[in-house]
Amino acid sequence: MNVIGAAPEQAAGRVSAPPAAPRGGGGLDPLRLPMRLAWRQLRADRARLLSAIAGVLFACVLVFMQLGFRSALFDSATKLLGSMQADIFLIHPMTLVSFKPETMPRSRVSQALALPEVQAAVPIYLAQSTWRNPETGRRRAIQLVGFDTEVGVMDFPGLAPLVEALKRPDTVAFDRRSRPEFGDAAKLLAARGPFDVQVGSSRMQVVGLIEIGPSFGADGNLVMSELNFRRIAKERRRETVDLVAIKLRPGTDRSVAVARLTALLPPDVRVLAGPELVAHERRYWEEATPIGFIFAFGSLMGLVVGMVIVYQILFSDIATHLKEYATLKAIGFGNGYLRRVVLSAALILAVLGFVPGLLLSTFLYDVVGKGTFLPLMMDAGRAGGVFLLIFSMCGVAGLLAMRKLADANPADMF
Repeated sequence: MNVIGAAPEQAAGRVSAPPAAPRGGGGLDPLRLPMRLAWRQLRADRARLLSAIAGVLFACVLVFMQLGFRSALFDSATKLLGSMQADIFLIHPMTLVSFKPETMPRSRVSQALALPEVQAAVPIYLAQSTWRNPETGRRRAIQLVGFDTEVGVMDFPGLAPLVEALKRPDTVAFDRRSRPEFGDAAKLLAARGPFDVQVGSSRMQVVGLIEIGPSFGADGNLVMSELNFRRIAKERRRETVDLVAIKLRPGTDRSVAVARLTALLPPDVRVLAGPELVAHERRYWEEATPIGFIFAFGSLMGLVVGMVIVYQILFSDIATHLKEYATLKAIGFGNGYLRRVVLSAALILAVLGFVPGLLLSTFLYDVVGKGTFLPLMMDAGRAGGVFLLIFSMCGVAGLLAMRKLADANPADMF
């Protein structure tokens, strides 16, 4: 027996006649017709529909925020190292993270220069000191980065015009993306020009601004020459360095140079290409701290909560329309068609919850990013990945709710 506008399937060994085409034309569409029925069922109870959309939206926003915080953590934690434009880096094998480096002998710089492929090798010094806010007088911990600014191995945004000024004694460049608790250095520079500030127990002069950005290890950064670094960090031994940045000659194969440096240098040095150093830093936050796990667990909990809400809505919808489903079975529609109706409802809920969730999350990224100075930005890859997660969540909820279709037995209903 056929129904106008819908195509019945084979049922209980009985073969039905070929279905008539829907009035709207276009022939048989096994997805469009179940989706129309699913949409009408969802729309029939607007309060239930809004509850389901709110549940999906909640899960969507929670997953977006957790993944955004996780990404911002890794991006900010590796920003300093990622901004260093060197080809190869030397670090101590026991160094786990950049803001707590193990020192190595400065003589490794000279040994690296013995390799013909090496054009320049620059020792880098990392330490934390205190910055006294020039406006309020309050102290706050700040990251110090010292190196030979003239060689050109390091290339932070804004550094090039400041090279000559940083050669002068007691001069530093301030990170304009540091947190506002350090004071508005840009405004002070515009009003006064270079101004004095206390760093640790030393009086330094801020001569310009560079861009790096805060991280979970440091809220702000100061860049300076090697000599000025030693004026602040007086306790540091002169014969040790924290990091060595190496620039190779043009045309040099970096992987070959890494292998040759590894063979040349003693085992108290680890040789890493630039991307490998960033990956090393990222791995610390992923594996050696609970932060990465916490964000992943939060995303999972959001998906579970959303799946439970969607499952309850779909299960309740099937239970409410159980007689209608039994009627569809009685007139020749098989279980496959009814399953497509339920999955279509899950897909509709996924889309209706994802779109406002994406818009709200984009807005929250902007608000939280401005408040925390973390690089929170929406991108197409993350949006696509979250949509797949939300769609899978709704699909699993739909599959679980399908079990209720077994109760739609025409013999029991009529």
